[in-house]
Amino acid sequence: MGEMEVPENALYGASTQRAVLNFPISGHRLPARFIQSMGLLKYACAQANASLGLLSEEKAELIQRVGYEIYQGGYAEQFPLDIFQTGSGTSTNMNVNEVIAHRATQLVAARGGSSLRIHPNDDCNLGQSSNDTVPTALHVSVAQALQQDLKPALQHFSGILQEKAREFEAMVKVGRTHLMDATPITVGQEFFGYAAQISKGVGRVERAIVLLQELALGGTAVGTGMNRHKDFPRRAIEILNEKTGLSFREADNHFEAQSARDDCVEVAGQLTAICASLTKIANDIRWLASGPRCGLGEYELPATQPGSSIMPGKVNPVMSEMLVQVCLYVQGACQTVVMCGRDGQFQLNVTLPLIAYSLHESIRCMSQAIRTFADRCVVNLKVNCAQLEKNLQQSLMLVTALNSHIGYDQASAVAKKAYASGKTLREVVLEAQLMDAASLDAALDPKRMLDPD
Repeated sequence: MGEMEVPENALYGASTQRAVLNFPISGHRLPARFIQSMGLLKYACAQANASLGLLSEEKAELIQRVGYEIYQGGYAEQFPLDIFQTGSGTSTNMNVNEVIAHRATQLVAARGGSSLRIHPNDDCNLGQSSNDTVPTALHVSVAQALQQDLKPALQHFSGILQEKAREFEAMVKVGRTHLMDATPITVGQEFFGYAAQISKGVGRVERAIVLLQELALGGTAVGTGMNRHKDFPRRAIEILNEKTGLSFREADNHFEAQSARDDCVEVAGQLTAICASLTKIANDIRWLASGPRCGLGEYELPATQPGSSIMPGKVNPVMSEMLVQVCLYVQGACQTVVMCGRDGQFQLNVTLPLIAYSLHESIRCMSQAIRTFADRCVVNLKVNCAQLEKNLQQSLMLVTALNSHIGYDQASAVAKKAYASGKTLREVVLEAQLMDAASLDAALDPKRMLDPD
């Protein structure tokens, strides 16, 4: 395609520079973890090809060295490409190939006395195609992000919620359904419910990792495996497993593995479900802390910053608001992945860089937001016991406990009369001589309504 000027300090070559010039779109680069996984993949492929006698030991050693340095975060400035590029990620695959080839050749020159040259296509891309390496790096990098970032963040949050549930276990409050008063519950029970939601989120992450275990490596251009050794993908994947500690395997069907991104769509669905849990918890906490005097006021939030530039002393539920916004952002990114998943025309999905960016950005933001919310809000959350007791005494739904004593219809009439007259349930029942005082007090004891056993 003719000559191409490349910056003097660049380790990449003409293919990368053309993409730099062709796609000056957003300034958003592919996530660092994705690039690092590309480096690890090149490391594994070089070792596999050497073991099969297809690549010299000297070349393989050089490719492995630079590939592993990329995996460890090296040469990050050498990967300048925008996420909005060729949909297969060919530009990024060649970016990695060129950096490895150029740096490896520099290392040979530094040793002196050798004319060995590493070729970005013939050596670094041996037995591979962008069409199978990019989806492979996508699965490897997202699985690692889920395992190393999101799963620990959720486990941390679940642990804190369980600690708060035990702390609040004896505190009885009014339950609410349809935003209206319902029968009693303890604050501990409420928080154990939140903890269960997040524990299920951990399970969703684990299922998402399993979804990503199938790798496209070995399909080369269209899924047929043209130009690679039959044992190449198995050997390379064994090396990936050794380095990551995960359990990847060659795809059962290479045509599906390259033409469709259904697994990534399903991962996006799991992230969306986790966001639903996080939003519910964040919203519950900010509503229950509303006030402090003219709202529900059952919880007391830690004061992290002034809540108003004009109203002195105001404290806002800023951590809940942060988490809700992150969840909205992530759910939008996950919907992008869903739409990207549709664009697998014929033998290749052509939205791979955008899928990679959307999933990694989602996991990054979620992981940080979860830890921040847990540590700066939930850990120091307090309960306003006086408000809990006041609400309990005013609640008309304690009348539910009288159903088995005076029947549903009479209990309903008692509740309506108490509400209309401003009297307590106890006063109305005793005035009507429906029950004796001792039996009534026992029936209306909120603690007896918490557990059928």
